[in-house]
Amino acid sequence: MSVVIIGGNECMTRQYVDLCGKYKCKAKVYHKMSNGLRNIGSPDLVVLFTNTVSHKMVHCVLSDLDSRTRIARSHSSSMAALRGILEEHTS
Repeated sequence: MSVVIIGGNECMTRQYVDLCGKYKCKAKVYHKMSNGLRNIGSPDLVVLFTNTVSHKMVHCVLSDLDSRTRIARSHSSSMAALRGILEEHTS
């Protein structure tokens, strides 16, 4: 399962990727607006940490997604919030 995380804390990137690995998911993390953001592909799950991401970045991501992609939004960008999302969507 492929997961794209939009937003979150930049210093926690490695922890996000490691946690996704425990759930047998490949993860990409985007903290800032970049040219590569428009080419995220068609992941199985997109996690939006809405507290730490701009509205422009959210609109850019949502406009390029496939209709089969699941979207999970969380105001908190904590490890517990990500763990809860992964438990819900990987089982």
